[in-house]
Amino acid sequence: MADFTLHDLQCFDAVVHAGGFQAAAATLHRSHPAVFSAVARLERQLGLTLLDRAGYRVRLTEAGASFHRRSQALLRELDDLHEHATHLANGEESELHVVIGDVCPRAPLLGLLSRLFAGCPGTRLHLHFEAVTGPIERLLDGDADLILHRVDKEDARIEWIDLCKVQFVPVIAPALLPDPTARAPQPKQLRAFTQCIIRDTARHSPARDFFVLDGAQQCTVPDQTMKKEVILQGLAWGHLPRFLIEAELDDGSLRSIVSRALPGRREEVVAARRRDRPHGPVANRLWDAIGAQASALRDELEGTRRGRR
Repeated sequence: MADFTLHDLQCFDAVVHAGGFQAAAATLHRSHPAVFSAVARLERQLGLTLLDRAGYRVRLTEAGASFHRRSQALLRELDDLHEHATHLANGEESELHVVIGDVCPRAPLLGLLSRLFAGCPGTRLHLHFEAVTGPIERLLDGDADLILHRVDKEDARIEWIDLCKVQFVPVIAPALLPDPTARAPQPKQLRAFTQCIIRDTARHSPARDFFVLDGAQQCTVPDQTMKKEVILQGLAWGHLPRFLIEAELDDGSLRSIVSRALPGRREEVVAARRRDRPHGPVANRLWDAIGAQASALRDELEGTRRGRR
């Protein structure tokens, strides 16, 4: 068996993913005969028939399917190597994309980014604000270098640095309640009111619900600030991060409706990036700096909350 080339392997992979030689040729910006010849050469070198060409669309043979599965690790390594070489050739990255999620205390984290990027004048910071599952989708799609949000810590593709914990509290404007002095309303009573929820900015990920009460009428808003205003005006009730409503809870303009049925929830905010992708020098400096300052940031956030109580 002769050695095969990476070019021939890439052509074979493109045919499998595109579903045919013509589509693969368009994807690779090569001619149809060139791609056809590359796959045929790969089959000769391996001594295997990888594709069944008898039907309208080419299909993998049993041997082809097995070979294609094993080839994916090599192709991913090749992509990573190309990306790493590009970073090395270019030196510092020209731009980085950072996504801040809706659960984050924005002011301290924006201050952290401002301080860090002041020392990287050659790298442009692109800031994006996403909600619910939007941040993690951007990260996994390769559209973000770093996110500041909650993540699934069991996902092996992701590494993270713990930043802080944010308590979400169900609240309502007292004026919305028939009897503001009564005990916290139960879910059955709250279904008579509108619940305000954050609109998920994910483009294709399966929808996920956070704090949604089944059967309640809903209104959606783009961020926590708008949500707070809607609830303050007595148009709806909903869950809000405690750091955003400490003053309103103190002066009574918002009332906590925490109960056994509506206990609220604590969310862990982290800095997260892909573990399975290479990172350039500026991205690594950013990561190391966040790690070094994570404890101080956590103390700042907790100190701010204590000071308001």
